Amino acid sequence: MLLRPNRTKFNKSFKGKRNSKYEIKANELKFGIYGIQALEKGRITARQIESVRRTIAGLTKRKSKVWIRVYPSRPITKKPAEVRMGKGKGNVSFWVCNINPGRILFEIAGNDHLLLQIALIRAIPKIPFKVRIIKRITKV
Repeated sequence: MLLRPNRTKFNKSFKGKRNSKYEIKANELKFGIYGIQALEKGRITARQIESVRRTIAGLTKRKSKVWIRVYPSRPITKKPAEVRMGKGKGNVSFWVCNINPGRILFEIAGNDHLLLQIALIRAIPKIPFKVRIIKRITKV
């Protein structure tokens, strides 16, 4: 099931400005042991988020806990092919989440650390920008 807002006040939005500043709030692991962190700016669609989630869940046999730290709340519109210019903005085609460098996208926790790392390595090619795997530093 793809992620998208249940209801928005306005269905279509402007493009907005794309700043490439480093992420300030969501740049540390809060829940899991391992995580995927963005290294460059970009946008991730609801389909890509679902694809990563399914990959991780399938490889860990659903014995791990996965936290999705991004939510696609920005609508992207498209006009149909071969339509003349004008006549307003197109219909909402899909939903995306804008990502700044340093943002934590996914977190995962479980018992088998090797399996968690393999699951994250298999999920990385499904993300359309450069990311890295990070690990929580445990204090002893």
